[in-house]
Amino acid sequence: MADKITNMKNSDSAANDRYSRQILFSPIGKAGQEEIARKHVLIIGVGALGTSNAEILLRSGVGEMTIVDRDYIEFSNLQRQQLFTEQNAIDRTPKTVAAKERLLKIRSSATIHAHIMDVNPETIDSLTENVDLIIDATDNFETRMIINDISQKKGIPWIYGACVASYGISMTIIPGETPCLHCLMETVPSAGAATCDTAGIIAPAVQMTVAHQSAEALKILSGNLNALRRKLISFDLWNNEYAQVGVSKARKEDCPSCGSHPSYPFLQWENQTKTAVLCGRNTVQIRPGTNHPPNLENFKEQIERLGIPYEANPFLISFTVDSFRIVLFKDGRALIHGTKDISKAKTLYHRFIG
Repeated sequence: MADKITNMKNSDSAANDRYSRQILFSPIGKAGQEEIARKHVLIIGVGALGTSNAEILLRSGVGEMTIVDRDYIEFSNLQRQQLFTEQNAIDRTPKTVAAKERLLKIRSSATIHAHIMDVNPETIDSLTENVDLIIDATDNFETRMIINDISQKKGIPWIYGACVASYGISMTIIPGETPCLHCLMETVPSAGAATCDTAGIIAPAVQMTVAHQSAEALKILSGNLNALRRKLISFDLWNNEYAQVGVSKARKEDCPSCGSHPSYPFLQWENQTKTAVLCGRNTVQIRPGTNHPPNLENFKEQIERLGIPYEANPFLISFTVDSFRIVLFKDGRALIHGTKDISKAKTLYHRFIG
């Protein structure tokens, strides 16, 4: 009896019961559920949109999931990022680590790949191998344009989503059929737009954006492409506004990302910054100019010799100098909290990390 319970717990072979309500939904049915189980979804960003999309799609039976995020959990995340706990914030656990742990408690047999890394032209190629769908859950347009270009290059559909304050927006992009994000944006928006850190955000705006993203995802994953919404959708929950905009005529023949002679400009390393002020935060991220990241254990010894108190877990080291908090990850990236001055951040980086 115990073996039977264990087998049911750890296997999706009992899917007829687990997914029975979804199978009863006739557009999906048994055939659609089997399709969903064969699919691999990549979620880039494991914050508000990423955690909610991940949980919905995992509970819906997606066979394989890859989650990617460069950051760790803070108390300000807990208001809307549903997979995380207070202890995660205390420990400054990397978001992908905590998310995977929680998701496996929801469905223990799931195949989940969790990566603590920055998404850039170098990493995006391997991340998208054998992926059927990309979910955008990022907080910056540079990464979204990278997603857009790899989507067009490899023919992988992706679902754009963003939200701030009480506002949300989403669009489904199918290579070869719909205009791409580059057709609509042409250039990466300049800094200074409203962010969660400058304008705040309410959780229902997150959930509404996720509802649109995950519904479109289920259509793609179950093979119901004819049901896709071919419009850009936006809403403002607080002001009771809702709009759909037709974008089919926005597709451009000369678009460098999806046109007849694409060059995929955002996959070119020279078009990416290695140092950037994080969206809406008094923080600079510095990516190392080498593929040889520092050894965290050796680094601990260095700052111990300097008499600097620090906090550490298997994934990062955090310490404070003057009014600046510096967080060093295993891949060599560093977050310099307490400044938007890139020169100052670089000085601190080279002073303590090299």
